[in-house]
Amino acid sequence: MTTSPIQRRSTHPQPWPRDVVFVAYPQMGLLDLSGAQTVFWAASKALSQRGLPGYQLRTASLAGGLVNTVEGLAVDTCPFAALDLAVTDTLVVPGAPDICETLDSHVELVAWLQREAASARRVASVCSGAFLLAKAGLLDGRRAATHWAMCDTLQQRFPALQVDADAIYIQQGAVWTSAGVTAGIDLALALVEADCGREISMQAARELVVYLKRPGGQAQYSTLLQMQTQDRSAFDDLHVWLAEHLGDPELTVERLAAQAKMSLRNFSRVYKQHTGRTPAKAIELLRVEAAKRLLENSPRNIEQIARACGFADEERLRTTFQRHLAISPRDYRSRFSRAD
Repeated sequence: MTTSPIQRRSTHPQPWPRDVVFVAYPQMGLLDLSGAQTVFWAASKALSQRGLPGYQLRTASLAGGLVNTVEGLAVDTCPFAALDLAVTDTLVVPGAPDICETLDSHVELVAWLQREAASARRVASVCSGAFLLAKAGLLDGRRAATHWAMCDTLQQRFPALQVDADAIYIQQGAVWTSAGVTAGIDLALALVEADCGREISMQAARELVVYLKRPGGQAQYSTLLQMQTQDRSAFDDLHVWLAEHLGDPELTVERLAAQAKMSLRNFSRVYKQHTGRTPAKAIELLRVEAAKRLLENSPRNIEQIARACGFADEERLRTTFQRHLAISPRDYRSRFSRAD
């Protein structure tokens, strides 16, 4: 099996100040670039207040000079030839709204990533920047995140990777990917926390007036909303009924089939065909989402929340949270509770 170039990189931490290079190209998304950049700037400010060196931020493109973003603002860049990636800590690739249509036009950029990305300590993509990493072969055999609307396309075009449609960001060794646009802020905060610890990341988050971080596995958007979009109208009424009966411990796939007035076998086949997931997985995801809402807004204890959402007990809820969100219910509540 061919070894991905990213697997041959040096993983030794770079000395401070650490170089963070942002890759620019025509019609990239401005916030994909600037959101993550501002996090590293805020972290550097926090480090400076402690008398410590911070990050050195640079934006680079193939030829250098002004590069137009999709929003119309031009970004000044240095040429790739001026970079020394051997001393670059982090390489960040932003996305572009039309990347699915224009990916094949980025031949030189993809070739540069194939040759040079392994020289940096780690590589990250924001939003649809994952398409450029995938095209360069840097995501082969890895889990990856991208904008929810592009997940199916990314998976279809690059079957050697595994797309996680629910994740805000994912770390796979030295490669990090994030979901859509503002998820680049969550990704950058996670990178800063990995480098500098929670206190600096928290101070950067306060500077930007954002959460310290959403869990890396927190869903990009409502599971119920997802179920009620695209070509899934055949089960809209069932999903409303399902959301109203999540707390029933006797809720089974058989009951869903009966509610849909279909045989169990036919229901399971047609449901997965329409929604992309099994009925059992749909029940589990909706229960997790309901538990998240209660942990954010309800004063009830975790055992009560578990039972209200149809979990047998607190331990079953904890196990399910860890599997889907990589966080415990207690930690989730401590970060996101809005209850008095």
